[in-house]
Amino acid sequence: MKPVVSAKTTQSRLPSGQLDLTIEHDTVRGVTPAMLRWWFETLGQTMTFQGQTYPRYLLWHPRDHIHWELAARSSTGGTGQGASFRIVEAFAADPACYVDSTEFVEKLDEEGIALVKRVAGVEVFRLEHRFGVAAGGASYRSRMTVGVAEGWVRWPFNHLVRPKVFSDRMGTAWLTHNVEEVSMLESLLPPLYAAR
Repeated sequence: MKPVVSAKTTQSRLPSGQLDLTIEHDTVRGVTPAMLRWWFETLGQTMTFQGQTYPRYLLWHPRDHIHWELAARSSTGGTGQGASFRIVEAFAADPACYVDSTEFVEKLDEEGIALVKRVAGVEVFRLEHRFGVAAGGASYRSRMTVGVAEGWVRWPFNHLVRPKVFSDRMGTAWLTHNVEEVSMLESLLPPLYAAR
């Protein structure tokens, strides 16, 4: 896994009070945007490592990932755009950074993936990964926004609820976690994609 310093990261508070995290990852060597799309579409499958079969999600980040499941299929019956993913993980293997959440796959194509969580119709979480072509591999940019952008619930959620369900400390830990898991794709994805 690459260290967090291999990427350009930011952690800030937007004028709305939302927590905003960004990552410009180092080039994901030997990987293409088509391969990244395929990875997310087949994330629930297994793979073999050193003679043992494991869920792909667990090998993607062996320390932090706990469980992944397809919570709902897309309208076409697939695992891509329109599906919902349940993600369980603990950043830095820290129980204080534990997440068990289900997000809607708003977008999934060769340009990237967007995962969104809404509560009572109000968006409270958005994670976007943008893919591109780079010399020797793929570019990969991530942005996570936690909180409510507008409306009467914005202030109470962003200032009272959000710090309890996704703290600034968790945000810092997520930056490292995501740099690590994206860098793992250099090792996992090329042989897996070639053997598909």
